[in-house]
Amino acid sequence: MLNFIVKRLIQIPVVMLVLSLMIVGLTQLLTPEQRAAPYIRSEQQAARLEQIIEQRGLRDPFPVQYSRWLGSTLQGDLGYSKASNQDVIVTIKERLPRTVELTILTAIPILLISVWLGTLSALHKDKFIDQLLRVFVVLGYSLPSFVVGILLLAVFYAYLGWLPGSGQLNVVNTFALGDIKTYTGLLTVDAALNGRWDIAWDALQHMILPALTLVIVLSANIIKVMRNNMLEALTSDYVRTARAKGLSASVVNRKHARRNALLSIVTLGGFLIIGLLGGSLITETIFAFPGIGQWVVQAAVGVDLAAVLGFAMLTAVIVVVVSTIVDILYGVIDPRVRFD
Repeated sequence: MLNFIVKRLIQIPVVMLVLSLMIVGLTQLLTPEQRAAPYIRSEQQAARLEQIIEQRGLRDPFPVQYSRWLGSTLQGDLGYSKASNQDVIVTIKERLPRTVELTILTAIPILLISVWLGTLSALHKDKFIDQLLRVFVVLGYSLPSFVVGILLLAVFYAYLGWLPGSGQLNVVNTFALGDIKTYTGLLTVDAALNGRWDIAWDALQHMILPALTLVIVLSANIIKVMRNNMLEALTSDYVRTARAKGLSASVVNRKHARRNALLSIVTLGGFLIIGLLGGSLITETIFAFPGIGQWVVQAAVGVDLAAVLGFAMLTAVIVVVVSTIVDILYGVIDPRVRFD
């Protein structure tokens, strides 16, 4: 098992190097003037565009430009984002914890509820509960996230007034953030550790509607896959053998059928977390949630090259790391994978 993990970890820098070559290589399709935009932070600098191009070597051969970019990136310099009016690396450090917090609040319910409902649907195949869940799956596939988000806003914010509609905190608590000592970067956790339960509760309330939107939209696929996997497992030979040995239905379903049905859910869970950590662009924009997704939408609209390039590298890191963790989990769940 240790060799299996070491091999996966060794692959990470190699994959990252190849991905960075591809991502930076795509920027060569732009003109030097367009690639100089991330380095312009004022009107005075804009007047010295040609000088910036020469200083940055944007007309140098690609290998020279790439090695220069790689050196700057390793030092934490990813350029300046016009969308956030600050350095890209500062923006990522500021916004990523917010997206991580929303991811945690979303991914755990999605995985737990989807596995439970998928199993329930399979065990009651063609009965009322199964039919009801299949309708929910179809709706989850059919409704775009912006439609679900707007409906939830209309009901719980505009009509009932139970939950806040946008942002991360109300105005009063936003001014109190300066008194919060940072430990983890996660606002709800840090506020609780500082004894500011009012701020922690306010931040949690602001995440409920975005999280609920994502749960409704993203759980449909996992429920469907879990149901299909469970149905296949229930008709397999090893389940028949377990039943023939006299094991109870709950033991057969839980320890034999469901465990094998969960293998593909590990992969789907990995893709789910990758998508959430990369920023749920539409959802964060609808609810004005100040995470990575909202920033990237603003950057894309404003053709903020530095922000888009920084986001691409962040996404590449997330994909490689999460994929490696998924591979290791496969090795833990299924011993056969360790010897591939």
